[in-house]
Amino acid sequence: MNKKLTIESFEKLPSTQAKAKELAGKGAVPWTVILAEEQTLGRGRKEKGWHSPKGGLYFSIILPKSQLVDLQTLTILAAFIIAKTIKENFNLEPIFIKLPNDVYFNEKKAAGVMTENVVEGKEVRCSIMGIGLNTNIDKFPPDLEKTATSLRIELGREVDNKKILVQIIKGLKEQLKTISE
Repeated sequence: MNKKLTIESFEKLPSTQAKAKELAGKGAVPWTVILAEEQTLGRGRKEKGWHSPKGGLYFSIILPKSQLVDLQTLTILAAFIIAKTIKENFNLEPIFIKLPNDVYFNEKKAAGVMTENVVEGKEVRCSIMGIGLNTNIDKFPPDLEKTATSLRIELGREVDNKKILVQIIKGLKEQLKTISE
């Protein structure tokens, strides 16, 4: 497995997933991470919008072709790793995963995962996993107040997005290595 990690960081993007697809089409190496401080057209599964203001952790990862696994399995795995990372770092409870792709803190949605294949002709070139985690968001629009939360709201303080990013990616790499062995 490629040990290198390339992070392409942006202040604002329409969508990290769209940018990752674009870069994958241009030959970006596996484990390239597209990171945005804010997304203007963030989306989740089934084309649902994802509120992505400045302060959250929004990224997409170009996964190696050798790591191709069922998309739903990858998505559930990522949701588990997010929940595990939050539990281990912040001892936040209750955390639960609403299958296949959402992570909830105290019965409110805090993270979502979306995994898609990039196909050329009839061949899958790679998979791209997009993750949105509400970290340092202190307020949500009225239509989301009762259903969404963030680490900042739950903990009463800001968290280190870079540290969380590194731990989630490390967890993914370890688990995908185990699956492929």
